[in-house]
Amino acid sequence: MTTAAKTDKALAKLQKEPKPPKPGKSGTAAGEKAGLSQGQIVRKRFLGNTGAVISLVLLALILLLAYSAGGFFGIPGWWKYTHNQVNDLVNGGAPTLQLFPFSLGEHPFGQDRLGRDTFAQTMRGVQISVAVMFIIGLVGGFVGVVIGAAAGYFRGFVESVLMRLTDVVIIIPLIILAAVLGQLAGSRVPAGVQPYVLGLLVGVAVWTGLARLVRAEFLSLREREFVDAARIAGASSTRIIFKHILPNAVGVIIVSVTLSMSSAILLETSLSYIGMGVKAPDVSLGLLISQNQEAFSTRPWLFWWPGMFIVAICLCVNFIGDGLRDAFDPRQKKFNSKRAKDAPVQSPVPTPSGPGQLTDA
Repeated sequence: MTTAAKTDKALAKLQKEPKPPKPGKSGTAAGEKAGLSQGQIVRKRFLGNTGAVISLVLLALILLLAYSAGGFFGIPGWWKYTHNQVNDLVNGGAPTLQLFPFSLGEHPFGQDRLGRDTFAQTMRGVQISVAVMFIIGLVGGFVGVVIGAAAGYFRGFVESVLMRLTDVVIIIPLIILAAVLGQLAGSRVPAGVQPYVLGLLVGVAVWTGLARLVRAEFLSLREREFVDAARIAGASSTRIIFKHILPNAVGVIIVSVTLSMSSAILLETSLSYIGMGVKAPDVSLGLLISQNQEAFSTRPWLFWWPGMFIVAICLCVNFIGDGLRDAFDPRQKKFNSKRAKDAPVQSPVPTPSGPGQLTDA
């Protein structure tokens, strides 16, 4: 082959257009396959977040352990003791759990000074604390969405009234407001439903941050073209809010509610610790720590287990919230060091030299 033919072949190869990247590879704009729905894209991004998936599985295992061991709604669990059952002290109340060889023993988490099983109390505390956490998150999320959506969509007088109400609630310290509501819940309702009423009342007080966030989203979305088209078509304000604007803001709402739940369980723990939350004979994780604070130096296992479950639940909820935020936000991209290392380095474009400019020798 002559030199001219080789040159023509090389030029033809360079002039060929590069092949488009295959769907699903990292070369696409967002890295997802074409034709996927929004829900499928969000699910794929969330499942690609290792920390969020592990946290979701761990939280599910914690809830499965708590509800299967302690029972729920009158259904007995597989553990033989209840949280308020007084027993004889075994091994001086120390934990009987052994890892090598594995054995639960009679009281794996130990006993308190009255002989009550700490494992049963901790499982009941997880049930109550998680239930209060979900109630606070759902109630606070509902109130925040309603107030924020109304303020952001209707504007004018409605926005002024609702935002001034939000400002009044914000300036009240949350722990004080929640303590007052928790005291009311503990003194005027039966003991069996007191934790759930506590979650309901505290949820009414924690909606302010979400209301401001939803208002900002609605202020942006109400000016979009699809909302104007719905108005021209004769859609009512209720239909526009719930059928057109709210679905576009659901990502922000879910992420905010999820992250607020981790704060909710810490708030419930704080209230129970100072005696303004869950009341005896029921228990929560914060109440267990409060009741056994005097035995910190003599029986530290009474603090280990409730404290470990509080930290585990909060970390799981936080990681799940971070995963949902990354999944719903298309601007969040996972950095791949291998891909960045293998990427070709582009050489700088030389600038043409002109009069008065220095050139390379």
